[in-house]
Parts: sequence; structure tokens; C-alpha cells
Amino acid sequence: MSSALTDLCPLPIVQAPMAGGISVPQLVAAVSEAGGLGFLAAGYKTADGMYQEIKQMRALTGRPFGVNVFMPQPEFPGANAGGTTTAGAGHASAAVEIYAQQLAGEAAWYEIDLGDPDSGRDDGYEAKLAVLLDDPVPAVSFHFGVPSRDVIDSLHRVGTFALVTVTTPEEAQAVRQAGADAVIAQGVEAGGHQGTHRDIPENDHSGLGLLSLVAQIRDAVDIPVIAAGGIMRGTQIAAVLAAGADAAQLGTAFLATPESGASALHKQALTSPLFTRTELTRAFTGRPARGLVNRFLREHGPYAPAAYPEVHHLTSPLRKAAAKAGDAQGMALWAGQGHRMARDLPAAELVEVLAAELAAARTALSSGGDRR
Repeated sequence: MSSALTDLCPLPIVQAPMAGGISVPQLVAAVSEAGGLGFLAAGYKTADGMYQEIKQMRALTGRPFGVNVFMPQPEFPGANAGGTTTAGAGHASAAVEIYAQQLAGEAAWYEIDLGDPDSGRDDGYEAKLAVLLDDPVPAVSFHFGVPSRDVIDSLHRVGTFALVTVTTPEEAQAVRQAGADAVIAQGVEAGGHQGTHRDIPENDHSGLGLLSLVAQIRDAVDIPVIAAGGIMRGTQIAAVLAAGADAAQLGTAFLATPESGASALHKQALTSPLFTRTELTRAFTGRPARGLVNRFLREHGPYAPAAYPEVHHLTSPLRKAAAKAGDAQGMALWAGQGHRMARDLPAAELVEVLAAELAAARTALSSGGDRR
């Protein structure tokens, strides 16, 4: 790893920020205390909610940790994150209205109203940046786009390491030009939202697999690369490191831990025989995200419009109602392709097991022994 990354985490293990209440301070602190780098997820929280979790983190650990921030979204698919153009907005609005009509039966079943699709596009971006600049944290990562060089420079001035999720070599080059310290290379295997900088519907299901992506990004940029997507074992960490990554980011592996804020239903679904595969879908949020295939995804995925965050706001009450009712078939069960390899271990123990598996894999590779 680079010296800057080593300062943040002695082990090349990063816990992915999982929004929606999963990456709670208890999980993040446990990972950081064990030698990895834990990440809070500021997505879908207010700036004050994020600040309160940062305060909790500082009470739980003196180790470095990070905070992940969502980039503001343009008003129509295909534009750069943070864009202000309104072209195509009318079409997107009509598509969301049609989708709302399709979901009327779901709302009636759960006896709730659908959410307001016009509840905001920026996720409190500026307010969150203000907090992170006023009371700096060791690392900040960005999802759904690349921040301006001014933002990156501001973070550097307060001593914050800046990372950005990318899904292509071209996105990695844009991140390098913006002055960020590292890229998080997210393969198509990853659970949750793909962090594409531009949401282009025509590119759905054309993402790069992780090992190919890491190799291409390693050729494209000269900054540290953190590999993310379907990683569940130390042997897989060894593989991405061999491909050129400096560290590995794991989400689904930590989702199953006792410290995770995921619901019991979500944790159980990872290894349940009822949920055998994952798909990328727009059904729940309007942006491609990988989740376990359930009834809601099958019935509504083919018709969901490319409209984030409108669809996210629209379906939010449905997802909450399904969780409250104990109905896993109506929930957004985000998970990577390796979900069936999930282990019910405390977070710190999982970090230790992953590190041991990584060390064993490296020893086997160096000696030419058994590589299983």
C-alpha cells in the first residue's frame, strides 16, 4: 500500500460505506480498531445526522475512519453529477409519474402513501462538506461523481485523504485530474449502487468485472487503487492485490456482522435458499444497484425509469413498510455477487480472519503451493 493508506489502515482492508443505516458507528469503529479502515455512510442522512455519527465514532475509537458523501445529481440521466441543465427533465418526470401509477397497488397493500419524488437532489451535499471542512475526519470518499478540484483542495488543506468511486478507466482519469488521492475501483459484482459518474441507461449491464477493471485503471492512473466488488475472502483480497490494487473494499461481507445496522431479515437473506442470485436493478431507486432478486425486483425492475433520486424518494415508504411488516420480498436487499459466502462473525474477528486468509494466500503464491 501507499504510505498514506498505510497510515489510515495497517491492513489492506476497507469496510464499504453502506447507506440506509447499515454502516453504523459500532461497525465502523470495530473495523478500524482491528486494523482496517471503517467508513460511515453519510448518504440519506442530514448534515447534523452525519455529524452526530462522527461524534459517536470519536468516542468509540482513536483510529482513523472515513465518511462517504453522495454527489448531487443532475436533473436528467446522462449528465455529469452536479450538473444544472434541465433538458429532458419533463420526460423524466412523466416516466416517474407512470411508475408511481404502477406502484399504486404496492402502496395500497401496505396501506401507505408513496413518497414525494421531488424531495431533493443534492442529499445535503454543501452542508455536509461544510461540516467535514470545519471538523475534519481522516478520509472522505465520494459516490456518484467526482467533486471539483476546489473541493479536493479544501479537503487537503484540512488534512483529509480524498477518495472517489469509479467504474471505468476514464472515470479514474477524471478523478486523477481533480487531484484526489485514490480511486475506489468498483466492479460490476458489487452490491448496492454502482458509482458511475454519469447514469446512462444504454450502458446498463455493461459494467466491467473487478479484476479487469483494476488492471485497466492501474494502467490509466498513478494513484492508489482500492478494489471493490464481490470480495468475501482473504484469497480474493490477495487476487486484487496481485492485479494491482493497493487495498480491497468489502461491503456485503460486513453487512452480515452483528455490529451492522442491517435488519435481521436482510442478514438472513444473504444465505437463505429463497434468494439464490443478484441482479442490477433500477426498481428501488432509479439508479443501477445490485440486490438479491425478490418479488419487487422481478415485478417492477423491467419498468423502473432512469430517475435517481426521484424513484428513491418515491419507493422509500414502500421499503420501510415492507421491513416493518417483515416482508423480505418487498425490501431492497442490497448484496454483492458473493453474498452466499457471508459469515456471521463479529466485525473485528472477520477482519482478523480475512487478514489470516490473505497472509496464507500470499505464502502459497510465493511458494507455488496450494492456492485454494
